[in-house]
Formats: sequence, structure tokens, C-alpha cells
Amino acid sequence: MLKIALPKGRIAEQTLQTFASIFKEDFSFSDRKLRLIKGDFEFLMVRNQDIDTYVIEGAADLGVVGLDVLLEHNSDVLRLLDLKFGHCKVCIGIKKGTNLDFNKPELKVATSLPNITRAYFNARAVPVKIITLYGSIELAPLVGLADCIVDIVETGSTMKQNGLEPAQVIMQSSAFLIANKLSFVSKKDEILNIYHKLANK
Repeated sequence: MLKIALPKGRIAEQTLQTFASIFKEDFSFSDRKLRLIKGDFEFLMVRNQDIDTYVIEGAADLGVVGLDVLLEHNSDVLRLLDLKFGHCKVCIGIKKGTNLDFNKPELKVATSLPNITRAYFNARAVPVKIITLYGSIELAPLVGLADCIVDIVETGSTMKQNGLEPAQVIMQSSAFLIANKLSFVSKKDEILNIYHKLANK
């Protein structure tokens, strides 16, 4: 049996729909259930930021997770396939009508992605103070906590509703199929079967 970790929400729904289409049967979680056993598969519903941990530690053989998470965590997994859904961007957001001043002695940046943020500004030799937040990040520039934010943007509506606007795109992200390295050896045929079905859907 292959164990597959899925993030809660939109990507999980798209993944299950994809499995339903390639296996011609229904894949869906019952209300509030965190595990779904279906034939040769066991799907685990996991917090997005924890997917790679489940896969790295062998609690799941495969996972579906955004590229942004893999880069933020520098995850030691096999990236098998870009699934071409779950598209989003990691953007710098600023107060509407302002400009991002790269010449300040130090930019204060609020984000839940400190590693991606640090790498981006370091590559441009811009000194930054990173303020790590895990919710309501859009508030930070509005109350003077930070000069800007770095956040995941799908449509940009959350930023706009809170008086911010995207200033720069740091990276594009989409959902990837990832594998535990040992599982890829011990369950190679089963994993490659899934890989080929997903790649050719």
C-alpha cells in the first residue's frame, strides 16, 4: 500500500479529482476524517507545512506539496513531477501607493517564508530584518511593524482588500509530487506506475 500525504484544502481536492480521473473511481474524504484508505492507497490529510516532514520521515511514501514549501524547507525528498496545478506566486507586498526603497539601511520584512525571503534579498545585497509571522501578515506594513511583506499570492485579492499591492514576484509555485528516497527504492514499481499515470493524464 502506498501512503500519500496531501495538504488540506484546494490542492487536496485537485489531487483527489486527478486520482479519480486516472483510476476511474471516486476518491473523497468523509467529513473531518484525516485518513482515506482506497484500494492500494492510503491518503493522509496533513497541514501543508508538514507534508515534506511526513515524507522525509517515511510516514508517507509520496506527498503532494507546493514548490514554495520545498524551497523554504530545503526538503530532502525526490521531486518527481510538477503536477501543473495549485499555481501561486511568492510576492513582495507593499502599502498601496508607496514604493519599495532598496536603499534603506535595513528593510523590515514580515513573512512566513524567512528562508526564501532571506535568499532573495541576500542575492541582491539588500540588508533586511526578517520578522517571522504565521498569520495576518498583511497587517504588518499597515501598523508600522514592517516596510513590506513576502507572502503567497493566488489572486491578490487579500492584499488589495487590506490596502496592499504586489510590488515584485519572487517565484512561481505549483504542486509537486514528491517521494521518500527509501520508498522510491523499495516501492519503485508502484511509485513509477503513479508517476506515469499522472504524467500522462
